[in-house]
Amino acid sequence: MKHSYLALFIAASLTPNFYAHAAQSAANTDSIERIEVAGQTIKSQGLSVKDATINGPFGDNLVLQDIARSVTPISSELIEQLNITTLQDVLAVSPNTYSASGFGAPSLPTIRGQLGELFQDGTRRQAGNNGFGVPLSFNSVEQIDVVKGAPPVLFGSSQRNGGFVNLHSKTASTDESKGKVKLSAGRWDQYSAQVDYTAPIIKDKVGLRVSYEHLDEGSYYDYSGTKSGSLFAAVRILPDDKSSWDINFELYQVEFTDNAGINRPTQALIDDGLYITGQGVQANGSTVPAAGSIVSPTGQVKIDRSTVLTDPDNQNEATTYLIHSIYKRELSANASLKNITYFQHLQREEIAQNSFVEIIDGADTAQNRTELTYRWNSDQQTIFAFDVRYNKVLGYSQFTTEADLPIDLTGPLSNRRIPLTDAQKARLVELSPGVFVSPGGQYDLDNDGSGDFNLSDTTDSRSWQTGLAIQQDSDWGDKLHTSVGYRIDFYDVEANDPIAPQGQVAASDSINEILHSGQVSFNYKLNSDYTTYGAASYNEATSNSMAGGTSLGGDNTISAQNFATENTLVEFGLKYAPTDSDWYADGAVFSQRRSLRNRDGSNTGIRTTGFESQVFYDAYPYWLSAGYSYIDARYDNSASSQDSAQVIDAFDNSRPDIIAGTGVGAPSFTAFAPSNRQVQGIPEQSFSFNGNYSINSKWQMGFSGLYTKSYPLDFLATVKIRDQYTLNVNTSYAFTPSTKLRLDVNNVTNQKNWRPVFEGGYFGATLAFPELPINAKLTLTHNF
Repeated sequence: MKHSYLALFIAASLTPNFYAHAAQSAANTDSIERIEVAGQTIKSQGLSVKDATINGPFGDNLVLQDIARSVTPISSELIEQLNITTLQDVLAVSPNTYSASGFGAPSLPTIRGQLGELFQDGTRRQAGNNGFGVPLSFNSVEQIDVVKGAPPVLFGSSQRNGGFVNLHSKTASTDESKGKVKLSAGRWDQYSAQVDYTAPIIKDKVGLRVSYEHLDEGSYYDYSGTKSGSLFAAVRILPDDKSSWDINFELYQVEFTDNAGINRPTQALIDDGLYITGQGVQANGSTVPAAGSIVSPTGQVKIDRSTVLTDPDNQNEATTYLIHSIYKRELSANASLKNITYFQHLQREEIAQNSFVEIIDGADTAQNRTELTYRWNSDQQTIFAFDVRYNKVLGYSQFTTEADLPIDLTGPLSNRRIPLTDAQKARLVELSPGVFVSPGGQYDLDNDGSGDFNLSDTTDSRSWQTGLAIQQDSDWGDKLHTSVGYRIDFYDVEANDPIAPQGQVAASDSINEILHSGQVSFNYKLNSDYTTYGAASYNEATSNSMAGGTSLGGDNTISAQNFATENTLVEFGLKYAPTDSDWYADGAVFSQRRSLRNRDGSNTGIRTTGFESQVFYDAYPYWLSAGYSYIDARYDNSASSQDSAQVIDAFDNSRPDIIAGTGVGAPSFTAFAPSNRQVQGIPEQSFSFNGNYSINSKWQMGFSGLYTKSYPLDFLATVKIRDQYTLNVNTSYAFTPSTKLRLDVNNVTNQKNWRPVFEGGYFGATLAFPELPINAKLTLTHNF
């Protein structure tokens, strides 16, 4: 009702002459004249993507119909409505973003069937090794833009090209003071608290914002949990009416669990929860899990889905801090300048009882990009960019002695532990007492022509990336807009072995490469409601190891293959964004070829074609959205590999009533010949929907759901994850305009759903991740 009064007041204010004429008429006659003023009620709740402003990837102050790409901007209101707390949650609203579990702590998005990049304020963040890395805190985030396809030329050459997520940091207010307190409690002792406050320091000149979030979460899964703290601070400075400067800082500390899910994913496990028991045995009779172990099945039992590959004695923690600076200035009526500066420091330590080690002793990344925008006239605009990025990583790794399939999860914890033998230790280097890692290079101690060490991702590397980009935006009349961009990146990379075996000269190498990228696109307005677009891009990207570092290969050189990942995209779409309607819809067809980095450092070509669509409706008291995606992801006449060829290789044939095993032994690394087979771990079709209804001004009810079509878990498609769905409901009640209580109930039908553990399908025959059963969370929010 208050919006109706506001509209009435505005309408009256804009028509003073009308009132003067009415007064004069009343004075000249004795009759009473009836005056009617009509106003339109404001119904938008800020939950539609149509009204979002998108800054960064393709320019600034753009709306969806201006961008020739498939994009889903998720505002702060939509983040709250959808209860987004991890990168996996974006799949609830953005099509083609289905992802693996990322060992229970995803650090990268998955878009169009491949890992994507993670940006914040237009600069690429450190985000782990192939998706396995440090969990992401949303304490600093105001908006999330999900973009399909490789990063544009303004963002430059990167590593992952399925798509990207650009996080927009919170900003400080210079004109008002406001704050928020948010407390939540959920099943399995999951608690969190957040305090967020902003206020002007100098009215209309300088503002400050501080936000702190603490998580102390238990877990449904055995020996799992998360404890973290995120401190975020932002300053906004407005020196004059032509410039702004936003500076923000985040310190994030976390202890979390590396959760590999359940091993031995037979079809009986996926369909009925039946697990084959029996500890694997090595050829020498040892029951310590190792490559080539063979399991003689002892039975088949219903396994508790909370029984996963974790260990209470594992250590896993990380600390990172980030600094962002964004300076904008209007130089003249035709020119503007934007400078973005980013710095991040990361330290991480995981020492697991299954012999896995990843220690980042220090990773520092600094980047500075300057963009100059010049408008030649009302129809022509050019953006020039100069970009410098520096990355230095000192890290130690060891994953060569892991073995998951031989482990019987139903047995004692000792079944999962892998103490190294003297022979295994001889092929590694002792980093600290009892902690063995791979060296960062290969060495032939006995001069037999073969290397005597196991290699992982250990490295002491640094890289300089210098990029020059230009983007030309042109309007050809009122209907046609085109954009053409090109970028060249110069790489200077050096890698050293930080822990060479005693008596050996540390291996090292350097390389210089030039990478190119280009893009072209058009938007054509069919009428005021419909815009059609087309886009094509070519991108040369890199393959890196943990924290973006570069490792030496078995020949102690940096492989040129690390700079040979060519990626292409062709996309056509239609966007419906009427100004006088509460609807928004779009659809896109695409063909995308990209490279996927394998565990051995090589690259596998993958080609995807597909269709995706999203629809939004936002008009009080309703809000609705739906998304559909179809993707055909296939190896592009390219090789692939898995930890083991198929799950039955882990078993012998002593119990054919349980499983017809091959007795090959597992794990047994398998390289598959080039093919055009379907990529494992990706559903061909998915459908998501969300909704909310305001019963009255205080009480709201909402729902969300996700359906995924059956898909193969492993390369040979011997095991499939069947069609599955998840339904969630929520309700909230505002006791006062400032205080609201919300209840979320997830997986209300208690489906026993699964998803892959790792991107790229490498563990498709080895592991599967059981999703959470029905669970609830209560959240209290107070604004002040």
